[in-house]
Amino acid sequence: MTLIKRVGKALAVIVVVLAVSGFAGHQYVNHVEKQRPVVTLAKHKHPEKVLFFYRDDCPDCQSIFHQIYWDNAISHNIVLINMNQSQNRHYIQQYQLTSVPTLIYGKQRYTGTNQQRIKQIVGD
Repeated sequence: MTLIKRVGKALAVIVVVLAVSGFAGHQYVNHVEKQRPVVTLAKHKHPEKVLFFYRDDCPDCQSIFHQIYWDNAISHNIVLINMNQSQNRHYIQQYQLTSVPTLIYGKQRYTGTNQQRIKQIVGD
């Protein structure tokens, strides 16, 4: 077998592995997005955390969820709060939420999908 054929086969294997792992990662993040855990925010424990309020059936939330998830995978500074969990809905009044997706970090608040604005809040 020539060197070119071996290199070609190796590259093909690498491409397939990357494609499969990318698909698996995408599916996993979609799975996380659909989870509806009850989130309890301890009173003085989250000032350094970004609060991300979303709904798993919200198209705008879905459009930015992967970005938020991967930012959190690196920084571990984001709390994902699915508002489709009825026991999380008390945060609507507590944080005066009017729509999702909403990010809150200290005194900063942003509702929307603008990537640059999200990066400013998340600290990317």
